[in-house]
Formats: sequence, C-alpha cells, structure tokens
Amino acid sequence: MDSLEKIKLDDLTRFRFISNLALSPDATKLAFVVHGMNLQDNGYDSCIWLYDVESRRLFQLASSNRDSSPVWLNDSQLLFVSWRDEKDQKRKENGEPLTVFYTIDVAGGEAKRAFELPFFIKQVKKLNDDTIIFTAVYDHRLKDFWLLSKEEKEKALKALKDEKDYEVLDEIPFWSNGSGFTNKRRIRLYSYNLRSQQIVPISDEFSNIEYFSEGRNGNLILYIANRFEHVMRRSNDLYLYDAEKHRSLLLTHAERFRYVFAEFMSEKIVFAGSDMERYGINENPKFYMLDPSSREVQLLTPDFDASLYNSVNSDCRYGSNRTFKVDGERLYFVSTRWHDAQLYRMDPSGRIEQLTFGKGSVDGFDVVCGKIFFVGLRNMKLQEVYQLAEGEERQISGFNEWVQRERFVSKPERFTFNADDGTTIEGWVMKPFGFEPGKKYPTILQIHGGPKTVYGEVFFHEMQLLTSEGYVVLYCNPRGSDGRGNDFADIRGKYGTIDYEDIMRFVDESLKRFDFIDENRLGVTGGSYGGFMTNWIIGHTDRFKAAVSQRSIANWISKFGTTDIGYFFVEDQHLATPWSDIEKLWWHSPMRYADRVKTPTLFIHSEEDYRCWLVEGIQMFTSLKYHGVETKLVMFRGENHELSRSGKPLHRLRRLREILDWFEKHLK
Repeated sequence: MDSLEKIKLDDLTRFRFISNLALSPDATKLAFVVHGMNLQDNGYDSCIWLYDVESRRLFQLASSNRDSSPVWLNDSQLLFVSWRDEKDQKRKENGEPLTVFYTIDVAGGEAKRAFELPFFIKQVKKLNDDTIIFTAVYDHRLKDFWLLSKEEKEKALKALKDEKDYEVLDEIPFWSNGSGFTNKRRIRLYSYNLRSQQIVPISDEFSNIEYFSEGRNGNLILYIANRFEHVMRRSNDLYLYDAEKHRSLLLTHAERFRYVFAEFMSEKIVFAGSDMERYGINENPKFYMLDPSSREVQLLTPDFDASLYNSVNSDCRYGSNRTFKVDGERLYFVSTRWHDAQLYRMDPSGRIEQLTFGKGSVDGFDVVCGKIFFVGLRNMKLQEVYQLAEGEERQISGFNEWVQRERFVSKPERFTFNADDGTTIEGWVMKPFGFEPGKKYPTILQIHGGPKTVYGEVFFHEMQLLTSEGYVVLYCNPRGSDGRGNDFADIRGKYGTIDYEDIMRFVDESLKRFDFIDENRLGVTGGSYGGFMTNWIIGHTDRFKAAVSQRSIANWISKFGTTDIGYFFVEDQHLATPWSDIEKLWWHSPMRYADRVKTPTLFIHSEEDYRCWLVEGIQMFTSLKYHGVETKLVMFRGENHELSRSGKPLHRLRRLREILDWFEKHLK
C-alpha cells in the first residue's frame, strides 16, 4: 500500500465510462462508445472503439470525440451519430431539432457524413438493409416539423423562440427529470428509409414509446407505448407494427398491465411485465409467451421474483447499455440478486440459467450467434469490456487499469445481522486510507436511493474519496431494497419505520463489531430516497454530528403535487393521497419532525431536478434555519436528478468538494 496513492477528487476526470455495445451481424467485431470528462467544455467526450474478435485487436475507430450510438448496417459498415461539425453543433444548441449520421467502413477509410434527420433522436435500431427505426422527441408546437420546407422550418423555430417566456400546461406530468417541460411532448417512434429518404411515423402523437424491439423478417417490430392525453398512468400497451402495411396492431392482453420489454422468439413473442396488483408499481415482472396469431398468452415463470434491471449503485457510469436481447432461441437479460447484477438467459420453456458469477455488476451486454460481450464493474475495478466464453469472463479492455496500479482502493467488507423479525440484512464497512489498528476514525453512513436499488461491491468514487480522506464508510441494504424479492422490497405505507429500524440496527451492529469506528464522530448522507432517509434520521436521532442531504424529500404532500412522478408514486408508496389521508402523508414527512433536529445539515439540490424538486430541499432548509440549526443549501443550475452520475464535470467536482468540506468541518 505504501507505493499506492490515495484516491483523489479529480481522479473522476480521468475515469472512462463504456456504453452502447454493438456486435456486428457476423459477431466478428464489437463496436462500443468510450466516454470521458472534458473540463474545458464542461461536458463529456464520446468516441467509438472497435474490437476485432478474431485478432483480439482493440482500437479507436474514428478520431472525433463527438461520436455515439453505433449501429451495424452490415458486417463491415457502421452507422453512427456525430457532432464533429461545429455548424451542426451550433444548430442543435440553437434549438433546431437535428441529429446527424455518419458511416464508416471498419476495414479502413474515413467517416463520411450520410444524412441528417430533423429530430432530437433518442435511440436507433436497424430494421432491414434499407430502413432504420428510431425514437425521437415530438413537440406538438412544431407538429410535423420534418415535412416542412426550409423556410417553413425557420418560421416555426422562430415562433417557438418567441414563446420561450411562458409555458402552457394542461396535462400531468407536465415536466420530466432530465427533459424539462414536456407538456404535449412525447417520445415517438419513426422509420427512415435510407434509399427513398422517407420518414414514416409509427406511433401517434399522444404516445410515449418506452421500448421497441430489433424487429423480425425485416418488416415487423414490437413496441411498448404509454398513451395519454390528460393524466399519464403506469399501465401501458404492446403493439405489433407491420412496416409493409404501415399498420400497428394492439396486442395488449390485460386491462391493467405494465410491460417492461417485448421481443420476437421465433414465431412467438416473449415479454415481461406485471399487473401491479399485489405490490404496486415496483412489483417484480414475470415472463410470458404470446402467440400473435391466436393471442394466447402463457405465463412462463410463475415463481420468478426478481427485478429485470441492474440496480447496483455507482457514480462511475455514463451512457446507456442494453439489458435485454433474444439470440436464437434464448432470451438474455440482466437481473439484480442480493447485491450483484448478473447476466441470465431463458429458453422458450421458461427455464432460467445464470451465466455470469463475478462480483459486481453487469452494466450491459450484446450477444450474436452465442458470442457474449458485456460491460462490467468487476472486482472493485471501474468499467471494462469483457467477453464471456465457456463460463469464463475475460477482460478485453484496460481503459481504467491505471487506477489499480496507482491508487489504493478500499475493499468493502460484508457482514450480516438479523432484524427484529429475523430478516437477514447485509451491510459493508470500508476502512480508510492508511488505516492503523487501535485508532478510531470518523465514520460516514451512506444510504442509497430508490428505495428499490442496492449497494454492492463495486467501485463508487464518492465512497472511495471519503475513505481516502480518512473516513470509515458504512452502507447497507435495508428492507425496501432490491435483490431480495417482492416481500423484502415492499415498504409501502412504512417509510421511516422498518427501513429506519434496519439502518439504525446496522449502525449499532457496526459499532459492536468494529472498534475503529468513533461513535462520537458519525456522519450520514444519501440522495433521493437516501436524502429522504437522511432528513428522517436527523429528525429522529441526534447521534449523527453532521449530515449531507442530497436531492431529498421533505414533504410527501408537496411532492405529490409538484414532481414528475409524485402523483402516482406517493399514492402507490404511501397508500394515501392528500385527500384520502393527509395525516398519513404528513406523518411520513421529515419536515414534520424538523423542530427536533440538532444535526448540522448541508442540502444539495439541482434546479432542474423534477424528480425530487428543489422545493423539497428548500422546505427542509428553511425549517432548520427557522429552528436555529446550522445549515446550508447548495443549488446547482442546469442540473437535474442525475447530478452525481452524469452532471457537468465541474459541477460534479464542486458537489464532492462541498461534501468533503462539510464533513471536514463537523467530524474532524
């Protein structure tokens, strides 16, 4: 350890993040995107890399740092989005709906501008040799913008700019975290013919597309849409689109159902979802098989009880990755069990087998002809690309290997204990840099968001930074967390009760087991649900000498009426509305107990966080100020709920500095 330096705050700027794995149709080449921070632009660079499976050669494909979203047109030609032209970038920044595509022959040659589309495009997939399908933002104020002439487009954009001083709201939600005001705006599905240059809208102007498939036979795709005109509900619908007939067929099999994904498996359709009847909106989905000709639906996995996503927390990811895909007669998917996210596959009978077993998380994957590659946070390393072959995980990239060579990485030590009812709870302790037996250290309790997510044994820069600054870090997965099935995750109507008890019991157990924890210098922090719990804790105990509450919740009544998910999340999670039981919502609100708080507390919020809106932090901050408690609120402009994970680099660094300074002042 003497030769290793401690983790530094600005190490974050050197980390590399990996997304968009895409195997070529013949599975001989793997394209993916590597992201890194650019402090000068206060943004992120993105470049496409290529791995030759046969020669095992890894290299950057194009010289630009503004490339993303690779899609294979054939075995050697790649289509991708690029903002390498400054003029295009300026047009986009000025508000013009625009996405520019380039192609490159991976065998050699320069990238060539292929075409541009008049949309803010979200996701692109290939339908056939002539056609791509994509989702994009549809704005009712611009209507069919793509059909307008150049002069008409300029006129429409000018009219839009003239309206910038006001918003007209007539539906809920009227805004969305990360997207701003969304009234009458939808994520719509389109097709684009590369030869004829024809754009065809697939979904209607009132539907948000939540998932669409790779397609089958070059003309059939599946998509999941949430259609609403006044109030968005959690249930959605499944459609089959025939590109030759330009027609969508409704396949929804139940009156109230939430589909998660749908893909073709031979002549049938495999999908997952839940009716949300027993456990509400967080209920784990099950797998089904649908025969599109007979409409017969078969439940494949009656005993399956796990989430279908990676919920392992880390602040060292950027970009999106695939988590479902059918290859041949097998469905591949990512699921979180206990504190790991692993890759699984299912056959047409519903039999599931686990494919990966390494510690950490599978953040995304691609599979073609049985060849599997994935992005992983493995063995306390940052993200790298791995190949899975014959059950073995082989690391093929080394973008972040310097961290292991140059920095001391604190290894989480897991232990378990039993709650009052005998439920097993797991937690971890991380020792500080330069740890000396017999010495006591200030200690910080971290609480994850969700609540239906998990902490695990993966690289988490914020935690590593705290240990490098001489703190012990504690974290656990209380009831309400993911990875243990529906019953464990279900804390509806119980926020601040059994979850709070589990966390406090975890702190007590940690003090019993580890004599290096200084019980007189305890701090607590968390974001989102973790921010709610931080607010709750300081109103129910004085044992913590400092707190940092991030993107928090103070008042469930105000959250119901102001945030993008509030009206359905609050009702579902607290089994009450402001009209059915306002006293229950107030009882579970940390603000109710603010007059009891003695703990110096820092609040961190983002101005455009519409998930846990700024007013939540302001209410708690004002309450503490009113009652004479030392407190401060730091608000970041131009940021949303994802500040700590994908915010502007300079803002992420400033956030970490504020946290370090607050704990330094009050715990050291």
